[in-house]
Amino acid sequence: MDDKERFEGGMKVRREVLGAAYVDRGMANADEFTMAMQDLTTRYCWGDIWSRPGLDRKTRSMLNLAMIATLNRPHELKLHVKGALTNGVTKDEIKEIMLQVAVYAGIPAGMDSFRIAREAFEEVGK
Repeated sequence: MDDKERFEGGMKVRREVLGAAYVDRGMANADEFTMAMQDLTTRYCWGDIWSRPGLDRKTRSMLNLAMIATLNRPHELKLHVKGALTNGVTKDEIKEIMLQVAVYAGIPAGMDSFRIAREAFEEVGK
């Protein structure tokens, strides 16, 4: 695949997981400075990694939740909790992931993760 094909494929996956409105808003708000990051994220993250056949989307979402929670990235965590729900991860599975984070990354990371996940659940009506 060339860069254009990776971008187009990545955009398709990105919109399916995160929601078209969110992705379209990000692209519309991108300027000369931030468009480079939008392009990299779309091609590399969504076009190369999320499009690989080795793991299904639910598994990728579960891995992302654990990693993003451990890295303490609240904005990305809320976004990916919503995406995980789209990909079939249940609230109970998210709870178990966050408990695992609390044990291995620390109670503060776990507490923040639970708070952020609850906010995401409220926003999507789950």
